[in-house]
Amino acid sequence: MERTFFLTTVRTGFSTWRPDDRPLAHLLWGNPRVGRYICKAGRFTPEEVDARFRQELDNLEQYQVQYWPVFSLETGELIGCCGMRPHDGAYNLGFQLRPEYWGRGYATECGRAAVDYAFRALHIPKLVAGHHPDNAGSRKVLEKLGFTYTGDELYPPTGLMHPGYVLLPEE
Repeated sequence: MERTFFLTTVRTGFSTWRPDDRPLAHLLWGNPRVGRYICKAGRFTPEEVDARFRQELDNLEQYQVQYWPVFSLETGELIGCCGMRPHDGAYNLGFQLRPEYWGRGYATECGRAAVDYAFRALHIPKLVAGHHPDNAGSRKVLEKLGFTYTGDELYPPTGLMHPGYVLLPEE
């Protein structure tokens, strides 16, 4: 089925999760190298991937945002996801990429597009973000995007204290 993109970068296209995207959700969140940074067990069970996928579908319906699936414009392959979800009166920016796309600038490229979209198109007043304490790559991306460290906070899905950040729109 052909993908339509509501947002593009030089190399990527942002789409929305569709009910028939369950195999793509498993390709991303079922990968233990991805799961180790976002869940307590270090990997999601198939049932947990399904629940996470349903949550993304629900977030789009309820809040008009989600961690949108991101695809390569060149190959059509799923790169990962990037977007936001409501979080304590703000919106949490997140990006999760398939390991074969790590270290190639995709997180920064997609993060920039998502931040711009959040502030300019959606008029979101504040973005927050966090990352697994062992994920130096995500820390670097958030710093490149202009996020400011605010302190560590408990992230229940991992049971660990994760560094937290905030970003406000430019005046």
